[in-house]
Amino acid sequence: MQRLPIPPSAEAIDAAWLEQALAGRHPGVRVAAVRVAARQQWTNAHAWLAVDYLAAAGAPPTLFCKLPPADARRGAVIATGMGLREAAFYRDLAPHVPLRVPMAHAVLTDPASGEFALLLEDLAASGCHFSDGPAGIDPRAAAGALEDLAALHLRYEDPALREREAPWVPPAPRSDGGYGQAMLRYGLEHHRPRLGERFATIAESYIADAPRLLALWSDGPAPPTVIHADAHIGNLFDDHGRIGFCDWGMLHVGQGLRDVAYLLTMALTPTDRRAHERELLRRYLARRVVLGARELAFDEAWLWYRAYAAYTVVACCQVVTFPPDATPKRRVFADSLLERAQAAIADLHAGEALAELSAV
Repeated sequence: MQRLPIPPSAEAIDAAWLEQALAGRHPGVRVAAVRVAARQQWTNAHAWLAVDYLAAAGAPPTLFCKLPPADARRGAVIATGMGLREAAFYRDLAPHVPLRVPMAHAVLTDPASGEFALLLEDLAASGCHFSDGPAGIDPRAAAGALEDLAALHLRYEDPALREREAPWVPPAPRSDGGYGQAMLRYGLEHHRPRLGERFATIAESYIADAPRLLALWSDGPAPPTVIHADAHIGNLFDDHGRIGFCDWGMLHVGQGLRDVAYLLTMALTPTDRRAHERELLRRYLARRVVLGARELAFDEAWLWYRAYAAYTVVACCQVVTFPPDATPKRRVFADSLLERAQAAIADLHAGEALAELSAV
C-alpha cells in the first residue's frame, strides 16, 4: 500500500486525503468537504479543521491538525525529531499511559524526511481549557496531575516493560546542538537587565558547559523512566478539573522528579507554588510508594527538585530573545513563563542546589 503523503500545509488537505487519513481509526468514513477554521503558528503549524461528512463513522466534526512549520524554520524543526517522537507517542504509548491526553484520530509519518501529520482531538470542542499564560493550574488539580505522573513514571521504571512498549524513546539529551546556548547568549548580551542575576548566572553556566548540566538534570534519586519533560502551562489543559498533557515531542528517558519540578514551577502561579510545593512533592512521593516504588527521602527529593528547577532557564531560551515580531498574546504568555522561572530560581536557590549536587 502506498504511503499517504504528508501535506505541506493544512490548506493542502482535501476531502480525499482526509478520508484516507481517518479510515484507519474510523473505517467507513466518507468525507464530503474540509476547511481550515483557524490556524496558529508556534514551534509547529497548528490548524483547526472543520469537516463535513457523508458518513462520519465516529469521526468528529472538528480536528486539531499539527504539521511541521511551512516557513524557513521547517528544516530546523524537523531535524529536532520532536514531531516523529510525538507521533510515536500517540501511536504506541497513548493507549497505555494513565494520563488524560488528546485522542489521536490519525498519525502519519515519513521517517525518511522526518515529516509528520497529527490529527488530534479538538480539545476546545471537548470542553477543555488552556491557560492564557498568567493563570496557573489549581493546586488541587496539580495534585491529581502529579498522581497521574507517578503512575506513568512507575510504569516505565520497569526496564523490561519500557523495552517492550517504548524502545524508541530516546535517552536524556546530552546536547542541544548549541540551540539553547545561542539564544541564551543572545538574551544575556541584549536583555540581561530583564533576566536577573540568578537567572543569568545559571544561563552562563549552561553556555559554558551545557553537557555537564544536561547530564546532572538527567540524573537523580529514582530509576530512569519515560517523562514528558515539557509540562509547562502551555502544554497542559484542564478537562473539567483534571489536568491533561499535550505536546509530547520532548519526551525521553529521564527522572520522574524532573517532571514534578517542571510542572510545579512552570504551571502553578509563583504564589500557589510557594504555598503548596512541599505538600505536593510529598503527595507525589507518597503516591509512588502506594504504587509499589521504594520510598524516597523527602530531603533528598527536595534537593533534586531545587536543582531541576534550574532547568527553567533553558526552558526559557526562546523567551529571553524577546522577539520584536511576537504577537501581544505571545508576549503575555512568554512573560508569564519567564516570571515563573525567575521566581522559582530565586525562591528555591536553584543555583546553589546545582552546585551542591555537582560537588557530590
